[in-house]
Amino acid sequence: MMKSGEYQPRLQFLDQEQKKRIHQEALQVLESVGMEVLQEEARSLLIQAGAREGEGNRLYIPASLVDKALETAPNNIAVYDREGTHVMDLGGRRAYFGTGSDLIYNLDPQSEERHPCRLEDVTRAARLCDALPNIDFVMSFAHPSEIPPHFAYLKSFEAMALSCRKPIVCTAEDRGDLEAMWKIGCAVRGGAEALRQKPYLIHYAEPISPLKHPVPSLNKLLLCAEKEIPAIYSPAPIAGSTAPMTLAGHVVQGLAECLTGLIIHQLKRPGAPFLMGMGPAVLDMATGQCSYNAPEYYMAYGAMIEMSHFYDLPSWGYAGTSDSQVPDGQATFEAGLLTFLSTFLGANLNHDVGYLDFGRTGALEMIVMVDEFIDQIRRMALGIPTDPEHLGVDAIAQVGPGGHFLTHPHTLKHLRDTQWRPRLIHRGSHEKWTAAGKTTLLDRSRARVREILEKHLPVPVPDPVRQAIQEIIDTFQEKGHEI
Repeated sequence: MMKSGEYQPRLQFLDQEQKKRIHQEALQVLESVGMEVLQEEARSLLIQAGAREGEGNRLYIPASLVDKALETAPNNIAVYDREGTHVMDLGGRRAYFGTGSDLIYNLDPQSEERHPCRLEDVTRAARLCDALPNIDFVMSFAHPSEIPPHFAYLKSFEAMALSCRKPIVCTAEDRGDLEAMWKIGCAVRGGAEALRQKPYLIHYAEPISPLKHPVPSLNKLLLCAEKEIPAIYSPAPIAGSTAPMTLAGHVVQGLAECLTGLIIHQLKRPGAPFLMGMGPAVLDMATGQCSYNAPEYYMAYGAMIEMSHFYDLPSWGYAGTSDSQVPDGQATFEAGLLTFLSTFLGANLNHDVGYLDFGRTGALEMIVMVDEFIDQIRRMALGIPTDPEHLGVDAIAQVGPGGHFLTHPHTLKHLRDTQWRPRLIHRGSHEKWTAAGKTTLLDRSRARVREILEKHLPVPVPDPVRQAIQEIIDTFQEKGHEI
């Protein structure tokens, strides 16, 4: 497995002047068009800081507040796993990968049938991810249909915490269940201050495009600032529906919406950890579907990641998704392409690995496949060292004309650190492939899923922590949001 780092090769869609123009136009939207801000504390923070009130809940936000927020927001967020091991640094061009949340359906890896998600799907996905070396964090991968809606997010969080040691990116209904998740994080880490110093959970919230910031989203954003829970505030404007059809207009609106969240967040607690992003869905006017994998999606998404580098802010990204209904050739192409783009764009926290069907269905086989794609892409992203040892002139001189490098010490020395070795991708001859059963990548991925779920046992949560988690869950269930 190749380790994540400060990747060398780079990809870009925008030059510096284009970034400056997008930035200026986003400021124009904030100042002249304004945002509808529905949560009272957030409104008060903005007005006290200089925002101008308009009709209804409209606020016009001066550019100076963007500058101040960018000054205080950290450019790196250190993240730790359940055991307190430092596993991610979100910032710069470092790329990490994980699953997505709240899927409605899962594909069963045995029967290949699609079924409504259940809590056991959350547990299975978390156990699978715990064993995969290139999956760096987990999300629920399911919204359990048998759990009451107001309780489903918290039960999913509990299932992830008990089934996987990796950091959790969580979604929540409102401030109440998010606070219960924070309490679980405190129980895992040994207290609020310990959790603040070594964050284990990250929260995802979003506004409503166009230009509307609802009460539940801002309640959660303010709680994240208060508790210093790393917060993602990522709009999901749909080009041609809830955002302009043009790529630049799509990005300008999404950026303005995201920056509004950043300002509110930093006004609440300067220096609290924040990730910017945008889910730039594209409405296919021929089918009525919102695509995760249209080229326009990739381009708008890439532009937003480049704006995060422009601001030197940690970013929220995407990887390993497909609009296909099943894990077929289309799925592997789209999932691999988006994962490649995210890595070479330098997107930090890339989610939705294993998504199919426009973000409605998940497949465990896809998670396993993409884990291998990530490994190969990380090998390429390490770049090409050009120091004297790697240039190899001494070895070339020693071998000379007509010789070979098969047994040369230079070959033996660099074999393991130069050649990437696949686990699932087949590289053998036709004869070897036939002798091995003529399996496809999908066959081998399903076998890997079965192997992990049958044999892998995550590190258990200590009994006192498990008991504390159960007490938090019971209290929430008894008292609802008043915990």
